[in-house]
Amino acid sequence: MSASFFELAAELIARREPFATATVVRADRPTSAKPGAKAIITPDGRLTGWIGGSCAAPVVIREAVAAIADGEARLIEISKTSEAPRPGVRHFPMTCHSGGTLEIHIEPLLPTEQLVVLGKTPVARALAALGSALGRYVVVAEPNVTAVDFPTADRITTDLADVNVDGRTSIVIAMRGDADEDPAEEALQTPASYIGLVASRIRGDVIRDTLMRRGVGQDQLSRLTYPAGLDMGHASDEEIALSILAQILMLRHNRESVGPSPAHQMLEPTAAPAEAVDPICDMIVAITPTALRADYDGTTYYFCGEGCRRRFLKDPAAALAAAR
Repeated sequence: MSASFFELAAELIARREPFATATVVRADRPTSAKPGAKAIITPDGRLTGWIGGSCAAPVVIREAVAAIADGEARLIEISKTSEAPRPGVRHFPMTCHSGGTLEIHIEPLLPTEQLVVLGKTPVARALAALGSALGRYVVVAEPNVTAVDFPTADRITTDLADVNVDGRTSIVIAMRGDADEDPAEEALQTPASYIGLVASRIRGDVIRDTLMRRGVGQDQLSRLTYPAGLDMGHASDEEIALSILAQILMLRHNRESVGPSPAHQMLEPTAAPAEAVDPICDMIVAITPTALRADYDGTTYYFCGEGCRRRFLKDPAAALAAAR
């Protein structure tokens, strides 16, 4: 197995980008793929690796992109058999003349919730430790700190701008300093779902007024939570950190209770890609940014592989007439 498979997977995980893995678990000849063959598929439909040729790749890409969207793993079979598939197995026809059977397991790997901690106070250290214990991907964005200061952090950087902040990110400013306005303003420019400020109500009001004078809008300011955490009265640094994480969990639960529950605890589901039928071989193809396509007479056509695309381009009118 190529080391590049694991290198690419590690790179995507580090960048917090969703992807799916496809693994051949069964191959009955004649097939070009063997059991254990692997590939990585990204949401744009790009496949890296090898799980079979032009008959298998379009099906795997389509199912992998759908798995990334709904967060559900699946086991697929590609074969010429007309028998009903086993329970839990999705069957797709083998369109290649050579035949053979492939069973492929497709698993989405989606970014975990991320906790970004700004500061090096005792509360910041407790947040990093508790966040790691809860399975969060913990990033400390603070200059002049090391892994000795935050031994459980997944990543340490000097600047929030260096962090890939998405809607599954919570940012906690635990600096307790005199310049919290700057990181608060920067955090409010991100799509983070939670932005908490460890500060008293009076100090938080001052920061809010300062940001308002800087031109930060009311909608943005309403996203700033202070004092961060649930009201527990007098509490230790560890208890404050625990109350902040409890507040993050409570707000997430409230958001999810408003709409449909996400199909996957690590990422809210997205819409599955649109599909098209290859006019040459009738295979269903996912419409992704990397899908093979050709324009003819004002219409875009999509293809399972380069061979079908070449046949179409040779005489589009004849190809479409034959497909009717």
